[in-house]
Amino acid sequence: MSEAATNKKIQKTRTPMREQPPKVRAGNFQEVPHGYSPEEAVEEASRCLKCKKPLCVQGCPVNVKIPEFIDLIQKGEFAAAARKIKETNALPAVCGRVCPQEEQCEIKCILQKKGDAIAVGNLERFAADWERENNAVELPQIKPSNGKRVAIAGSGPAGLTCAGELVKDGFDVTIFEALHESGGVLVYGIPEFRLPKEIVKKEIDYLKDLGVKIETNFIVGKTATIEDLLNEEGFDAVFIGSGAGLPSFMKIKGENSIGVYSANEYLTRSNLMKAFIDNAPTPVMKGKKVVTVGGGNVAMDAARTALRLGADNSFIVYRRSEAEMPARKAEIHHAKEEGIEFNLLCNPTEILADEKGFVKGLSCIRMELGEPDSSGRRRPVAVNGSDFIIECDVVIIAIGNSANPLIPESTPDLEISKWGTVVADESDGRTSKKYVYAGGDIVTGAATVILAMGAGKAAAASIKKDLLES
Repeated sequence: MSEAATNKKIQKTRTPMREQPPKVRAGNFQEVPHGYSPEEAVEEASRCLKCKKPLCVQGCPVNVKIPEFIDLIQKGEFAAAARKIKETNALPAVCGRVCPQEEQCEIKCILQKKGDAIAVGNLERFAADWERENNAVELPQIKPSNGKRVAIAGSGPAGLTCAGELVKDGFDVTIFEALHESGGVLVYGIPEFRLPKEIVKKEIDYLKDLGVKIETNFIVGKTATIEDLLNEEGFDAVFIGSGAGLPSFMKIKGENSIGVYSANEYLTRSNLMKAFIDNAPTPVMKGKKVVTVGGGNVAMDAARTALRLGADNSFIVYRRSEAEMPARKAEIHHAKEEGIEFNLLCNPTEILADEKGFVKGLSCIRMELGEPDSSGRRRPVAVNGSDFIIECDVVIIAIGNSANPLIPESTPDLEISKWGTVVADESDGRTSKKYVYAGGDIVTGAATVILAMGAGKAAAASIKKDLLES
């Protein structure tokens, strides 16, 4: 760390971020945290020790130059801080909101030994927001065209990142998106109160300004195959970043009842199709007693969305304890504040329906934790005779997604795993098919936005090497 840092007394606790009160925000879709003011951002940035060997950078999947952008914030050079982040991260306003920094860069922060890690995510969000809100966005230098064309399947975080990396180096890049709006999981999966859609739109507009082209309503594997893009459309390479959008179900009795949704459908209807608006063309059932099954971030998103859609009671049912929940601690905390009711160590056994086929309840059984399973978490074991029923009119299944089979099944010579994901080297994105690359959830299964971005960046580096050095 610097000599100045060793001589100053560092504030142990991070600068808090102001939020909407729980009872207020539970009734609207506005963003929960308000973000830092310039004064708060400078105060938090001043906590950074400016380590000579910044471990935080090693923890970042896209290698953001964390101490450098924080130093610029401390000096009040907010636009410069945003541009420093954008040198390695094409979506800073998104990452500042949904990236699990507490498991990546912040967990490496040396300040954690005696207090709170520096709030890297909050500062990243501040810099990106300040640049946008003050009309200070500047485009970086774009290299002259190198004559190479790259097609990208999917406009989620992996595809957008890959495109942003390539276009700056003179590639002609076109993203093909199956839905009518670009953004992938950023627009259909993450609720407005966590990631405002206008923020995503601005980030995508920035990439368009760099020269990235996006075609919506184009289903790779149906509108055109990977083979078509390479052999008939004249693309030199294809990156597959189509995500994992095929929902998983529990395979229990009653799952076909009216009022049962996958979290994917429920959130897509609410987020992308604006089902929260009265008389929306794509509605969703606004139940009064809604049960969400699962313990990840998607489950928290669905349960909190149900509350905002007017549910009197929104329940989480999860078969393990809170300690095993994969959701971010902040999301669990916010859900509890808003009144979400947690039924832990419970497992659904049947969805109950009335004579017309509408959901009327969820039959569950109590669980206890046994020995650890292959995931390292203790395996839940049913407690005999502990069955009970939760009365409800909507059930949302949020137990994970798998890869959509359309691209894998329509692409010869592309190696596919037993789980239906594309087999690719996670360090460079190369697949079994020459000049075809893949990254993000289509390779790893459902994971985080930032890991998908890291995969898109790694694949872009391989594409540059293979097309420009071959």
